[in-house]
Amino acid sequence: MSKKNQQATPSLLDATPAAQKLREGQIVKASIYGIVGNMLLVVFKMIIGFVSNSIAIILDGVNNATDAISSIITIVGTKLAGRRPDSAHPFGYGRLEYLTSVVIAVIILAAGLVSLRESIVKIIHPGTPVYSTITIAVIVVAIVAKIFIGLMFKHFGTKTDCEALIASGVDSNYDAVLSAGTLVVAFAQNIGNINIDGIVGVVISLVVLKAGIEVLRDAINPIIGLPENKQYFEEIEACAEKYSEVKGVYDIVLTDFGPREIIGSAFVEIPDNLNACQIHVLTRKIADDIKMQTGIDMAIGIYAEHLTGEFADMHERLVELVNAESAIMQTHGFFVDERTKTCYFDLVIDFKSDGEALKNKIVTQLDRDFPGYSYNVQLDFDYAL
Repeated sequence: MSKKNQQATPSLLDATPAAQKLREGQIVKASIYGIVGNMLLVVFKMIIGFVSNSIAIILDGVNNATDAISSIITIVGTKLAGRRPDSAHPFGYGRLEYLTSVVIAVIILAAGLVSLRESIVKIIHPGTPVYSTITIAVIVVAIVAKIFIGLMFKHFGTKTDCEALIASGVDSNYDAVLSAGTLVVAFAQNIGNINIDGIVGVVISLVVLKAGIEVLRDAINPIIGLPENKQYFEEIEACAEKYSEVKGVYDIVLTDFGPREIIGSAFVEIPDNLNACQIHVLTRKIADDIKMQTGIDMAIGIYAEHLTGEFADMHERLVELVNAESAIMQTHGFFVDERTKTCYFDLVIDFKSDGEALKNKIVTQLDRDFPGYSYNVQLDFDYAL
């Protein structure tokens, strides 16, 4: 992500209001293109279908109408997702954009199931399909048009990081695959008098169902919660570490409330001799820099650095014990309260590991080497990709 204060115009992937407005406009534009393209196909196929008395072409036109509906859903979802936060939804409506992708995935799955059912019926009752020159011409036009529409959706979807547009692109591409399958069946029937209509339909239907499941997975995953892109973590660390007082950045946690709608927290390790006023100014500067750089609202906590002096040996022993455990990725936040004789530190562990067992093992060995202290240990995880 580029620095916004170095840009003449907002990037589509920034989190500023201007960038969000620009992104919304691009998504709506792509959806309108999709609606116009699919409705032209609907009119074309309906005319040809009624003139040639072909139910297959008419049904294909109906399918294009559902694609246009998907684009309308994308526009509605984008507009709703862009609503300002309110008392009912203080974190905004950004996740509605993910739900839009879920709806489109359901449409893809429904199309795949209907196609699978019809294909099985054709295998059981094959009949004798007839493909005229005009039917084949309609199929070719449909393939070219749907490929073009699919590429358009993919371009705008990638450009705006919009899962709904990407899902619509997948849907359009598989419509082209369905039409291409029909074309193969037509040539096999007309040239070799071989009826493979049902078999090809089953294969294509399964491919479409697989695509629908993948789109549904990609839409649901952000709602459940995914690890954030490592780039966010690197940018947050860079913003904080440019201040000489910061000795390390830890415990970065980001919560996704929609595309570019992210709230997070992080801890910075600073010298233990800074006073409250100095800490206040420092953490505010760090939070402001992160907001400017990434658009993320961050809460900044602190760890007091206590790595030298009389407790240096204890810290070195802790690092040695941690390095001996492959399941422990890192330790930080080391501090000893001399008044209460309490040692504080965090352990970053692997998700698959038994954190409590690892913590108890480390504490037991420290207690043996440095008796008389109690240990307050926090278990952390790495939330980046």
